[in-house]
Amino acid sequence: MADIQLANLVKMESPQAVLDEAITVVARFSADTNPLAIRSAFDQTVSLYQGEWVHTRGCNTDYHDLKHVTDCFLAMVRLFHGAGQTGISFSPRQVHQGLVAALLHDTGYLQNSEDSEGTGAKYTAFHVRRSMDFLQQHFAAFGLQESEIHASMAMIHCTDLNCDLTSVPFPDNTTERIGKMLATADILAQMADRTYLEKLLFLFYELDEARIQDYRDDLDLMHQSKDFYIRMADRFEHQLSSSNRFMVHHFKARWKIDVDLYQRAIDNQRAYLAAILTGGGDDPRDQLRRSRIVEAVKKKYA
Repeated sequence: MADIQLANLVKMESPQAVLDEAITVVARFSADTNPLAIRSAFDQTVSLYQGEWVHTRGCNTDYHDLKHVTDCFLAMVRLFHGAGQTGISFSPRQVHQGLVAALLHDTGYLQNSEDSEGTGAKYTAFHVRRSMDFLQQHFAAFGLQESEIHASMAMIHCTDLNCDLTSVPFPDNTTERIGKMLATADILAQMADRTYLEKLLFLFYELDEARIQDYRDDLDLMHQSKDFYIRMADRFEHQLSSSNRFMVHHFKARWKIDVDLYQRAIDNQRAYLAAILTGGGDDPRDQLRRSRIVEAVKKKYA
């Protein structure tokens, strides 16, 4: 069991593989949820991010990219499944709302077709509000009913790291639960990604374009990320109702693995980050394992 890694269960670089796994898992906990509707919403999202929508430019942010969206989507499916294993139930429409919210939670980074200045990273500070607005405008294309807009927007609202969740106008307790699960899935999908440490370099340049000056450079962001692990652990427990606890129930039921592989991946990343930051005089960026991504960053922002 010690050698089982999260990234080896599903080919996460393939949107189709992610979707197939998601449909398989949804059938296990919500047989009445319409798989064709989920497939349609997923396919619409892929086409959106690939620039196939007339009035929206394709995704041009390297950290908040299509893979992050599909990672978050699958993490959300897994949390739904794990919650179901503990006796918590959701209606088929609530499942659909939550999965569409996962697919659209970062659409605020996408630019309109007439917006050719910079990249969508410039919207970082208010991308959550823009994502909510996108859902409100395009809900029907993703299989949502007009009566479901408010709940789905509230779910996306929860992904704002600066948001006081007590101020979110949830229409009911189940929407609040799903919103906290989505916020959890968003964080887990980022931090458990096997390329997370390398992609932090891209994240710095997104924040820099947005003129969020919390970091001197990408190396400073790496150093401050040590504290981010602590902040997110506290957020899980005190703000998100420990929704991450559902993951282990998913892995036990789906894969017969009695381990939360997301947390294991995060712990491994955290340990490696600490090691390269305290490894002496070498530049920690040169010790990142996936040199292809590091070189891509250097080439793009040279």
